[in-house]
Amino acid sequence: MRIKRVAAVAAAAALALGMTACGGDDGGDSGSGSKGLVGKAQSQKKLVIGVKADQPGLGLQTGSTYEGFDVEIAKIVAKGLGVEAANIEWKTTVSANREPFIQQGTVDLVIATYTINDERKQKINFAGPYFIAGQDLLVKADSTLAGPEALDGKTVCSVTGSTPAKRIQQEHPKAKLQQFDSYSKCLPLLENGKVDAVTTDDIILAGYAAQTQYAGKFKVVGKPFSSEPYGIGLKKDDKEGCEKVNEILKAAASDGTYKTAWDATLGKSGKAAPELDTTKLTNCGSV
Repeated sequence: MRIKRVAAVAAAAALALGMTACGGDDGGDSGSGSKGLVGKAQSQKKLVIGVKADQPGLGLQTGSTYEGFDVEIAKIVAKGLGVEAANIEWKTTVSANREPFIQQGTVDLVIATYTINDERKQKINFAGPYFIAGQDLLVKADSTLAGPEALDGKTVCSVTGSTPAKRIQQEHPKAKLQQFDSYSKCLPLLENGKVDAVTTDDIILAGYAAQTQYAGKFKVVGKPFSSEPYGIGLKKDDKEGCEKVNEILKAAASDGTYKTAWDATLGKSGKAAPELDTTKLTNCGSV
């Protein structure tokens, strides 16, 4: 009898263990889960998306509200996955934690002026790009400064240690470079005529130009002199999710929702909506 009781206990334990193992595979965590992005969106009808909180026109947080072009792109992607905007949980994401947030499942997607490069593709997957940024110049609306070739003797403001600042030093050594710890400190100097231009990615400059307090005062020159493809980050092994996001971007390019997202945000700077070149979308998972 004792042998039968021991066998019964062992069988019950094995059954419980099997149920636990099955339950752990439901993809119900805060990240993509074992079902991946598409599976989570379909089963839970909600997503966690990482965005910037301090970039006007792109990802800017005011109270509990996030707004900007990246935020609108996120809404387009979520809707294409079957998730309404009200069911998106926004997660403030900075440059340093984008890959960890994706890898750890803290977020399902990152849409945060996130340049696609081979180093990052070793850790995560990228859909997109949804925009090709490039270093450019922000000048006063009445400035005749037409591009980087005219920077000799001009005072240019940028951020200490940034790639844009280094490019000015290396490629335009006759320009006078003034550096601060944030681009926002350059804008009053440009407004007051104490610097001739501010430089960083064109899309970020367009966001600053679109701010209410600077409306009509600045313009982006429109002659970018680098290439920064902005992608949508997700888990490295989620090829299905990546391909689905690329399909959504293709649809947005053809049905006008991409242009609508631009016009409602960065378009306020006066910069025309770019064409989304869907021939350049990533081959998901390739490095």
